[in-house]
Amino acid sequence: MTCRLKCSRTLSFVAAGLAAALITGAASVWAQEFPTKPVRMIVPFAPGGGSDLNARRLSDQLSDRWKQPLVVHNMGGAGGNLALAATASSEPTGYTMLFASLAIIVNNPTLYSNLQVDPDRDLAPVVLIGEVPLVLLVNAELPANDVASFIALAKQRPVHFGSGGVGTSMHLAGELLNSVAGIKMVHVPFKGAGPVVAAIMGNEIQMIMQNAALAEGQVKGGRLKALAIASPKRLAMLPNVPTFEESGVPNYRAAISYGIYVRAGTPASVIATLNRSINAVLADPAYRKQMASLGMELAGGTPQQLAAYVAAERKKWVPIIRALGIKVN
Repeated sequence: MTCRLKCSRTLSFVAAGLAAALITGAASVWAQEFPTKPVRMIVPFAPGGGSDLNARRLSDQLSDRWKQPLVVHNMGGAGGNLALAATASSEPTGYTMLFASLAIIVNNPTLYSNLQVDPDRDLAPVVLIGEVPLVLLVNAELPANDVASFIALAKQRPVHFGSGGVGTSMHLAGELLNSVAGIKMVHVPFKGAGPVVAAIMGNEIQMIMQNAALAEGQVKGGRLKALAIASPKRLAMLPNVPTFEESGVPNYRAAISYGIYVRAGTPASVIATLNRSINAVLADPAYRKQMASLGMELAGGTPQQLAAYVAAERKKWVPIIRALGIKVN
């Protein structure tokens, strides 16, 4: 082999190594420097609700860690589809994040026939934030004090359950209970959580599946009765309320869950930085204590674990949507 050939190959290897190092180094620097400017967090809800407040608590923590403003942008309406579209059309840089109620990721592609965004194609998962379990609440005057007596009552006479709208987590949780308990409650949709709470207090409906954070005040005030929590374990905020498992209804779980997404195509190094930063917040003892007092069970983990969680939720909820022919126009 001539020197010329040997030298040529050597130079080729050196050049390839330098190119790889430059690419890796650039990605590393980008991740280390992120963020260098304000970050936007899109929240698919109006200001002031529980989901909005959860997003703001997280954004405050991240802003403190990053020493950069994190601006919450509320984008309610269209069942979360406006927020999905805004995230999917943002620059793939990580400077726009979606604080998603995972119901819009899991269910909207089936609920909406004309949905323009494919969450699996157009968005990239970052991290699972956690869950707020749902609680079975009944009117205080209803002659049922546990799940068994409630199911027996629902088999004897018509029972109406309410939700904040067709296709919402409250709605689907009620339909799941119909399925596992062998009952036929009638769904009554309302426009938002406020009207549905007023309706059950006025005995227009007899049952709702309410998130634990809101249920606590309503139960402790004596206006409603909590019969069971749709979680594997009891909550510290409602320690006397049994789980469905304890009440004789196994494998019944329902929660409002949250996760962070960015636009598909965002550099993996930036997603990794976001993931590390958010996991650090979720592991903070003070933050965990604060969120536990609000009924949230924090999760964390990898982007792949969020994707797996969403896939498992689809296997549970999408067959119910299809079996009942639930559609939102």
